[in-house]
Amino acid sequence: MQVGDFTTESLSPLIIARYLAPETRERIIAEGAGYADATGNVYLALERPAIFLRDRGADADPWRGPGRPRGTLKGQPAARVVRALADFAPPYSVPDLADRAGASRGATYRVVEFLEGEALLDRERYGPISAVRWRAVLERWSQDYGVAATNAVRTFLEPRGLSALTEKLRANPELAYVLTGTLAAERLASYAPARLATLYVRDTAEVADALGLREVEGGGNVALASAAFDVVFDRAENVDGLRMAAASQVAVDLLTGPGRNPGEAVALLDWMEGNEDAWRR
Repeated sequence: MQVGDFTTESLSPLIIARYLAPETRERIIAEGAGYADATGNVYLALERPAIFLRDRGADADPWRGPGRPRGTLKGQPAARVVRALADFAPPYSVPDLADRAGASRGATYRVVEFLEGEALLDRERYGPISAVRWRAVLERWSQDYGVAATNAVRTFLEPRGLSALTEKLRANPELAYVLTGTLAAERLASYAPARLATLYVRDTAEVADALGLREVEGGGNVALASAAFDVVFDRAENVDGLRMAAASQVAVDLLTGPGRNPGEAVALLDWMEGNEDAWRR
């Protein structure tokens, strides 16, 4: 169809809104459309005539009023809801999600509304959550959560190495811990030999004493994180006599970890995308 000097095939949709979240803007571009919002976020790419416009406005909604979800995923309720969204495949209602997460319905609704506004999940009008972009949700959570940023972490030395540590863990099944980080990830998506073992614990002194660890300022090979949120223990699995944190928790911990950890996180997330049946319920 001809419209003036153009055909309909050459036309590009343009989405205009008061505010568009960063994730929404990325999805619009991926679908081959343009956008503009009242904060100054603009993207327009045309072949004929040759036009390319792009500018950046706000990355947070300036009109978000009192009572609306805050632009954050900080705190234990958010952690519980995010983990449940990743660990359980939809569809499910928000009350059902709250039950699975172990969070209040009010907190769950606030997190769901925030993530819906960020285009990270889809919810039917007055109905259930129908889709969760769980990888993007975990990546967004990593902006507000991290092992060292959220928990009290102390570093120790196991002089005989990590193999000796894992044998001691098997010999002390009563200890309250879960393994996370590289040691937990390598059973799913091996990236490189582990040099540091990271454990969430309920009592740092008890675990360090039971394992015969020596606290050090630097050069340690064991990190004990006193868990700020109980959710880190949720849906842990016993693997070969070791308690491993859920894949979703391990991925976020690697995303926020030091050194090569973010690269390990990418490898793990790629594996998780290709093997949802192996970890997602």
